[in-house]
Amino acid sequence: MTELIGFGILSFTTFFTIINPLGVMPIFMTMTSDLDKESRKATAKKAILASFVTVIIFAFTGQILFKFFGISVNSFRVVGGIIFFLMGMDMLQARLGKVKVQESEIKTYVNDISITPLAIPMICGPGAITNAIVMMEDAKTVEMQAVLIGAIIVVLGITLAILLSAGKIIKLLGQTGNNVLMRLMGLIIMVIAIEFFLSGFKPIFQEIISGQ
Repeated sequence: MTELIGFGILSFTTFFTIINPLGVMPIFMTMTSDLDKESRKATAKKAILASFVTVIIFAFTGQILFKFFGISVNSFRVVGGIIFFLMGMDMLQARLGKVKVQESEIKTYVNDISITPLAIPMICGPGAITNAIVMMEDAKTVEMQAVLIGAIIVVLGITLAILLSAGKIIKLLGQTGNNVLMRLMGLIIMVIAIEFFLSGFKPIFQEIISGQ
C-alpha cells in the first residue's frame, strides 16, 4: 500500500509539473477570446479528451510505436519546439487575438485548435508523453498501472477546471489586458520553444558527430 501511495504521489506531481495547467491557461484564453461560452467549453473538453487519449496510447504503446517508426523522443522535442516558436511569434504580434471566427466556422475552429496546439503539444507535449512511457514501464503491477491512469485523470481534471474558468479571467482583463498578456506569454513560449528545440537537437547532433 505504501508503495502504491508513493507511486501515486510521484505520478501526480510529475504530470502536474510537466503539463502545468496554469501555463496552458493564458494560451487557451487568447486562442478562444472570440468564442462564446459554450464553444470555449467545448474546446476545453475536446482538448482534455484528446490529451488523455494521446497520453494513454503512448503510455501503453509508446516504446513499440517509437521503435516501429524509428522515431526518437528528441525528434519529437525538435518538432514541438518549432510549433511552440511559430505560435509564440503569432502571440507576440497579437495575431491570435485578432482572429475573427465566423459563426459558420466555429465548429471547425474548435476542432482544429482543440487538437493542435492545445492538446498537442501544449497539454500533451514531449515531456508528458515521455513521462507516461517511463512511468508505465515502472508500473510493474496492474494496481500501479491503475494508480498511474488515475493520477493522469486527476491532473487533466484539474487542467479542465482551470480552462473552464478562463472566461471569467478574460472578462476581468478586457481586450487590452488580454493582448498584453498574450504578448508576454508569446515571448515566454518562444523561450520555451528554444529550450525544447535545443534539448532535442543537441543529442541528435552529438549522435551525428559521434557517428562520423
